[in-house]
Amino acid sequence: MDFNYQDERFADLQLLRYRLNGFERLSVPQKVLVYYLSQATLFGRDITFDQFGKYNLRIRKMLEAVYTDMTVSHDTDEFKALEVYLKRVWFSSGIHHHYGCEKFKPGFSADYLRNVLHQVNPSKLPLKSGETIDQMCDELFPVIFDESLMPKRVNQADGEDLLLTSACNFYDGVTQAEAEAFYGRQKQMESEPQTPPSYGLNSTLVKENGEIKEFTWSSEGKYANAIRHIIYWLEKARDVAENEQQKKVISLLITYYQTGDLHRFNEYCIEWLKEHDSAIDFINGFIEVYGDPLGLKGSWEGLVEYIDEEATHRTQTISQNAQWFEDHSPVDPRFRKPVVKGVSANVICAAMLGGDEYPATAIGINLPNADWIRAQYGSKSITISNITDAYNKASRGNGFKEEFVIDAETIGIIEKYGDICDDLHTDLHECLGHGSGQLLPGVDPDALKAYSSTIEEARADLFGLYYIADSKLVELGLLPDEKAYQSQYYTYMMNGLMTQLIRITPGNQLEEAHMRNRALIAHWCYENGDVIKLIKRNGKTYVEITDYAKLRVLIARLLAEIQRIKSEGDYEAAREMVERYAVKVDADLHAEVLERYQRLNLAPYKGFINPQLLPVYDENNEICDIQVNYGESYAHQMLRYSTEYGTLI
Repeated sequence: MDFNYQDERFADLQLLRYRLNGFERLSVPQKVLVYYLSQATLFGRDITFDQFGKYNLRIRKMLEAVYTDMTVSHDTDEFKALEVYLKRVWFSSGIHHHYGCEKFKPGFSADYLRNVLHQVNPSKLPLKSGETIDQMCDELFPVIFDESLMPKRVNQADGEDLLLTSACNFYDGVTQAEAEAFYGRQKQMESEPQTPPSYGLNSTLVKENGEIKEFTWSSEGKYANAIRHIIYWLEKARDVAENEQQKKVISLLITYYQTGDLHRFNEYCIEWLKEHDSAIDFINGFIEVYGDPLGLKGSWEGLVEYIDEEATHRTQTISQNAQWFEDHSPVDPRFRKPVVKGVSANVICAAMLGGDEYPATAIGINLPNADWIRAQYGSKSITISNITDAYNKASRGNGFKEEFVIDAETIGIIEKYGDICDDLHTDLHECLGHGSGQLLPGVDPDALKAYSSTIEEARADLFGLYYIADSKLVELGLLPDEKAYQSQYYTYMMNGLMTQLIRITPGNQLEEAHMRNRALIAHWCYENGDVIKLIKRNGKTYVEITDYAKLRVLIARLLAEIQRIKSEGDYEAAREMVERYAVKVDADLHAEVLERYQRLNLAPYKGFINPQLLPVYDENNEICDIQVNYGESYAHQMLRYSTEYGTLI
């Protein structure tokens, strides 16, 4: 029986399923470890909702109460609009778009919602002590219906106070200048400035009575109830760990969660990097900083994984040659690492996604993020094969290439080499790109401020683009021939110049770091050389690349400059680069791309329904197997998660 990768579709989203390929070959103890780690992953869900907006949890629970109430008619247009809105809230962990960060516009009225809420049993609603339904509505309705209130979850507009204009819940009443000064003072007071913690990573910064206070996320602080549940399942996972080092890693993570001490988080990251002997690995914690306009605070995320042994050969070949790639990089030798340490790379299968990795997830990850830990201890990179496989299978035959690629010859190149080049570019980006280069002595890792994430993603992408065209990859057996890279160059430039605009609302600029990064690279190469052209045929715009070898020269020049900006902490150059090439949208081209894409009837964003892991017990009430169920619907999964893993409301 064929596996059905595609599932429900609504708004601009399509839900997919991913298979746990090879899961049945794991031992029972390994399956149990995956199950326990998966429980720890799912218990962080409410944290992410709260981080993305202070009203998200109450709004979610309020809408779920209406959605599941049988006294409310489910056949009206407004109820169906509420259903779509709720599904979008589930997908984005809040009321702002998961990628564009703009607030959703409800397709139902405030009067309708107030009316149906009065039909719901009040015990099902997130009412505060002594609060009436109307009082709850008065507080929450402006957040939902007033377009001018909290319009952006993350605002990156140059010249504005990025904290006061962002709806994310990492700061309360604190200005951008106050937050930057607060963490600047902490850095100045650091007793070991060569090995600093990631200041602000796991806390909310609040101004109370004129005083700025930091509330740490820990089992004794903010998010305590969720974190205690995570710790409970981590302790069970530690009992069935595959080896002593893995036990040590889990113990350090537990200690960090208990104390909130970021020095303990550094210890955890270092020991996690030393653990290479397990088939099972995981990410669990406050990790990526894209959700904070200042790039300091980590959104909670979880991922449970096991090695795809066959595909890992590719990434191991790359990591084993990491020093060669670093030595031959086209950047100033001062910015190269003399000795590349601890680069490990695996292709893995995701077993469970959680927090900021669910339902939408990255296809590759490189951690830890601290530059000094990367320099001294290395990094771990993963490419997620079963997620990539699901994307590829769901997109075949959808007409996208035929609509946007310039000619049949280029389509043929993409069809022949596209999948392998996409995987390889992700590997190069994660395995080597993020881990390449070094800061000059004394450079603050946060010197680029709000532009840091875009510059870092551009740096890693450029590293991958430069080397995917190198004959070394053919020599290593990673590409079949020296023409293959043209597939990646074409699709990357087409995406950066044109097709990623399908994800932007008309009138908006680019704000998300990865989109800005791709636009920066594509527009810089377009404007600084004569090898990329935008041509019109029958009223349609196409990207034409006239000389792929010269394009690689441009990519080398840009990589050298981006690495210089990063290594020297050149904030003004970063600002100029991003604002000039990565932000603005051509309105006419945007309108054309949207119209052409709309005719294809495709969803621009995709996410995943998790498999359900079900323990099987023997006569002694011990787990003897883990069954995998792929049949759960999106709505059922989301409602079940709200019931089983709801810890903060």
